[in-house]
Amino acid sequence: MKQVKKIAVALVLFIAATGFVNAQSKVAHIDVTQLLTSMPEMKAAEAELKKLSETYRADIESSMAEFQNKATLYQNEAAAKSKEENEKRAIELQGVQKNIQEAEQAASRELQKKQGELFAPISDKAKAAIEKVAAEQGFDYIIDAQQGGPLIVAKGKDILVDVKAELGI
Repeated sequence: MKQVKKIAVALVLFIAATGFVNAQSKVAHIDVTQLLTSMPEMKAAEAELKKLSETYRADIESSMAEFQNKATLYQNEAAAKSKEENEKRAIELQGVQKNIQEAEQAASRELQKKQGELFAPISDKAKAAIEKVAAEQGFDYIIDAQQGGPLIVAKGKDILVDVKAELGI
């Protein structure tokens, strides 16, 4: 009878231990930033953003040069002009300066909007590839292994190579 109890207890412990091992989640990690920077779509998007940024900057610099030229001209002519005329010119220069600041803010907003439009589909594509590889390899959790990220220990499998293969890069 004692023998049966021992076998029964051992069997219960074995089943519990097996269930515990099977219940543990599989975890892997990937450096998402490294993945995104290696994607050709990201390089193209960054090039497009850089070109747009340079266009905005050139326009603003041109406006600033015009403002500087006008300010210098008005300052040189100030002695020959009436007080009312100089006040009008000062107000005009303030308006031009305000317009330049508004243009800078608008350019910044447009660049952020364009960045969101360009990066969202790339990010979605990377996420879908990560999810597909994780499902194929049976991982329950994928942690972003980026430096300073929420990763404490990186002993799990790094699936960066597999996700790149999935994306064809």
